[in-house]
Amino acid sequence: MNEQLRPAAARTGNSIVIDAPFDLVWEMTNDVANWPNLFSEYASAEILERHGDTVRFRLALHPEADGKVWSWVSERVMDRAGRTVRAHRVETGPFAFMNINWTYVETGAGVEMRWEQEFRMKPDAPVDDAAMTERINRNSKIQLALIKQRVEAAARAGAGAVVAR
Repeated sequence: MNEQLRPAAARTGNSIVIDAPFDLVWEMTNDVANWPNLFSEYASAEILERHGDTVRFRLALHPEADGKVWSWVSERVMDRAGRTVRAHRVETGPFAFMNINWTYVETGAGVEMRWEQEFRMKPDAPVDDAAMTERINRNSKIQLALIKQRVEAAARAGAGAVVAR
């Protein structure tokens, strides 16, 4: 397809402020192996490779009502000093591509964690870009609120002292 005729990629942006120390927010949200305990949507997270600040992993969602399990491989490059993470799907599934940027900004109220996703659905995907944008925005709000709750609970329990570097 002519690139000039191709529609622009779909984009989402969602954020939340977590009232916890940066070190704790960073450690908990970048501990991919523990994501099934941090996110409600993931049934499993398997680390496939690690090279420095890069991790390649397989995520699997909880089974749908018909038993279907969605699974894919992604790769994350974490830049703690820059307080950013860049990720992309290696196995794209119904996406033509999926890129995710996470940013962490300390504020007076805590750490603002922002997810920005850029993607395009394949023509034969079960949903189009607009429907996936709505689905991602709806679910991101749920997952961000859950992460906030879990990280803040860990901070109150004193976990911040354990991961502080």
